[in-house]
Amino acid sequence: MTTVAPGTKPSVLVRRPGPGELRPARTHRRRRALELSLAAAVPFLLVLLWQLAAVRGWIDDRVYPAPSTILADGWDRAAAGDLWPDVWATLRRVLAGYAVGTAAGYLLGLLMGSLSLVRAALEPLLDALYVVPKLALLPVFLNMFGLGEGPQVALVAATVFFFVWISTMSAVMAVPDGHRDAGRVFGASPWQMFRHVLLPASLPAVLVGARIAAGVAVLVIVASEQIAAADGLGHLIFDSRALFQNDVMFVGIVCVAILGVLFSELVRFTGRLLTPWAPHDRGRGQS
Repeated sequence: MTTVAPGTKPSVLVRRPGPGELRPARTHRRRRALELSLAAAVPFLLVLLWQLAAVRGWIDDRVYPAPSTILADGWDRAAAGDLWPDVWATLRRVLAGYAVGTAAGYLLGLLMGSLSLVRAALEPLLDALYVVPKLALLPVFLNMFGLGEGPQVALVAATVFFFVWISTMSAVMAVPDGHRDAGRVFGASPWQMFRHVLLPASLPAVLVGARIAAGVAVLVIVASEQIAAADGLGHLIFDSRALFQNDVMFVGIVCVAILGVLFSELVRFTGRLLTPWAPHDRGRGQS
């Protein structure tokens, strides 16, 4: 118990609401604008520094062409139609492999996360295959499918499969027992248990794995195209480097970066649509 000396007034702590509490929408817009400005300013300044270094001769522009040279070359190749076949070849392989790997990884992850006997039977084998570098499997896929699209798509699918499988299995296993017990109490059928319990509870974590897999899929296909492909951005990068066309090489690298960002953001946007109840990304930009 706090005592107050005679003749003195007790101190009162007054807390005034801040701008975020008085005007939350306005504060959120300002914070979001600041974040977007920083996100644009950092790469812009790096590109500006690169341009200045190339113009001033601080770096060898034959090895590291100026961004203006790369942009001009990329524009010329795109206008002439020389760039789009490689972009489309890489995009086609990524989308096909990603679709196959995601579907297989999700179904098997759901099955192994729900059934302990299936998990006990398959998890050691899949764990052993997971640690194998996926590019080491390219010769196997070449023997299986021959030259062409098959090995490229299979390699992307195998890479994506493990990311989605692990995230799905872990997400299903992490669903609280109370959720499952509630479904059983209400007499939910296996389909209703999946539809109303397991799917909503596990899908946010599954989509995190799918988003990581999207970026890795682009990395793998570029590496694969450098080894065993006659077209694609990976082949463009490797072939132009061998011919000492460094400006073309950087055009390919920039295209890969843009493709990876767009693909990852597409998966993120799809996740927001599929899981409006999930907290991830909804609070992005808030303090």
